[in-house]
Amino acid sequence: MASPTTDLLAWLVVGLFTGGSLLVTVDRRLGRSLCVLAWGVFAVFWALLVPHFTFVVQSAIEGVAAAVAVPGCLYAGYLLARGRDSLLVLSRAVGVMGLIYLPFLTSDALRGWLIETVAVQTQWGINLLGYSPELMTSESGYESLFVFRRHGLVNATEIVLMCTGLGSLTIFGGLIAAVDAPLRRKLQAAAVSIPVIYALNLVRNVFIAVAFGDQWFQWLYGPANAVFALDSPELASFYVADRVLAQSLSVVALVAILWLVVNRLPELLVVVEDVLYILTRREYDLERAFDLDTTENASAAD
Repeated sequence: MASPTTDLLAWLVVGLFTGGSLLVTVDRRLGRSLCVLAWGVFAVFWALLVPHFTFVVQSAIEGVAAAVAVPGCLYAGYLLARGRDSLLVLSRAVGVMGLIYLPFLTSDALRGWLIETVAVQTQWGINLLGYSPELMTSESGYESLFVFRRHGLVNATEIVLMCTGLGSLTIFGGLIAAVDAPLRRKLQAAAVSIPVIYALNLVRNVFIAVAFGDQWFQWLYGPANAVFALDSPELASFYVADRVLAQSLSVVALVAILWLVVNRLPELLVVVEDVLYILTRREYDLERAFDLDTTENASAAD
């Protein structure tokens, strides 16, 4: 996470969402109030991450997403306070997401295991393309640093927690776990999302490492430098591969995966409709828009 403050806020947010989701089963008003508070704290959390994503990570997509999340969280809390109880599902999902993600963030053992596992599998993919970079121990202490020596340059790419796909896996895992649906269909939804996300993330890692190591996009140095103010010319390939191509394609892939999941778990439509309402302030009937009969689909999948 960006700082000890955001780490603390992350745990507080998860505790509030989880506590509120549990409390709502026995005292709906008090549980709702706790979730409303959670959305307010969540807005502060994202506000603190905006400069981190924008200036430290230099990711336009993540920076914009964090900035949009601030008013989005505040509006979600407002709507929930006004009685839009369908947002309790999204609140529960955020709590579950945190319970999945934070142990890897705070435990060196879990984080190291995941990072090194992904690094080894990424190395296998790189080798399939005919490249043989050294896999070395990074400054973080994990064997997760790929060092390419090509074209008279030494370029290194490190697998960190954000490169493991854990964020996207957490989002889908939390959404699937949060909805009220039979276990069989939840497992079906997980089967068409979790393995696919993990595999696509490995492809992403291989692409970025090789593109940077072999300097695939050096010809785009001018535009890349204009946008990212590069510290050195060879970084053009990394920024184009990661910040532009990989992140943009990841958004497209996640939308496609969400479509697959919704077809097997139509109960998720209420979450999607709530998110769209928060973003646009317009009501949507996705069941009708996409010609989905949630009752029929749910019965058929059972």
